Amino acid sequence: MARSAMFAKWHDHPNGVHPSAGMRGWLTDRASLTYKLIAHSTQFRVQRLHQHRALCLADEHTAILLPDRKKVQERDVLLFCDGRPMVLGHTVLSLASTTSEWPFFGSLGERSLGTTLFGDPLVARGKLQYARLYQDHPLVRRMCVATGVSKFPMPLFARRSTFRRKGGVMLVTEVFFPDIELLKRSLK
Repeated sequence: MARSAMFAKWHDHPNGVHPSAGMRGWLTDRASLTYKLIAHSTQFRVQRLHQHRALCLADEHTAILLPDRKKVQERDVLLFCDGRPMVLGHTVLSLASTTSEWPFFGSLGERSLGTTLFGDPLVARGKLQYARLYQDHPLVRRMCVATGVSKFPMPLFARRSTFRRKGGVMLVTEVFFPDIELLKRSLK
């Protein structure tokens, strides 16, 4: 089946992507993914891949209220549990966003965005959307480059949602590596 390299088909309900029972739990939990990953591992870490200006992906501009595809501030990270990558986190926000709207964004470094977003009472999360991504999607290609893996079992499941703060809109997409279903709750 031919799929567009630039677009993912986003669904408003997880049934649209037909996840396994284990994957459904990861996709639909509205709490902080960072905190959930920490609870399912003995060692959690964030590896920042990049944070710079870039052209937003073709299926992102409407989510952050841009009239068409434009340059955005973009941040990609890998979230690791016990030395294994579990999630690619991809964040975009308009270049018109201000430091008063997102004061922490430029200084995150290797820290998780989730711990900051979920600890800020001014931040409101929008609805979750779900997609199945395939090998030709730009985020899957980034996962391959970042890990040195040429191909993952397809499809990969992803979710995204917007976050709003003082009029600013941020889009956070999380793509799950297949191994995430193997994580067991830690005995902390």
